[in-house]
Amino acid sequence: MTSKTIRILYWVLTILFSVAMLMDGYGGISQQEAGKEVLRHLGYPMYTLIIFGIAKVIGAIIILQTKFKTIKEWAYAGFTINFIGAAASRAFMGDGIGLIVMPLIILFIMFLSYWLWKKFEQTKNLKQQTKVPAI
Repeated sequence: MTSKTIRILYWVLTILFSVAMLMDGYGGISQQEAGKEVLRHLGYPMYTLIIFGIAKVIGAIIILQTKFKTIKEWAYAGFTINFIGAAASRAFMGDGIGLIVMPLIILFIMFLSYWLWKKFEQTKNLKQQTKVPAI
């Protein structure tokens, strides 16, 4: 894959993932009924809807930024914990395979975004190392 292809794929996946997390986070913050139903079903307290919503909005914004790499790693880690926890919660409640697999599919998309980000950073670093200084 060329550097340009990696960059384009990274930004397309990252933007799509971040928009989905921003929308989901907004739904949590505004306490949409669908989110409340899920929390009731899973046995979580209602106030976690707002906490998870705020975390998703902040995480999505952090993933879109390009300056602070360490905090971006933490945002990806937080989303990983979120999606694994969502799948496990669904499984423990005896939900169907479709409800269990959905967070894992989103996790896979997020991992593709992360992998492409790392590849993009590698190609950027290689380009910087191979630049010949002007005399």
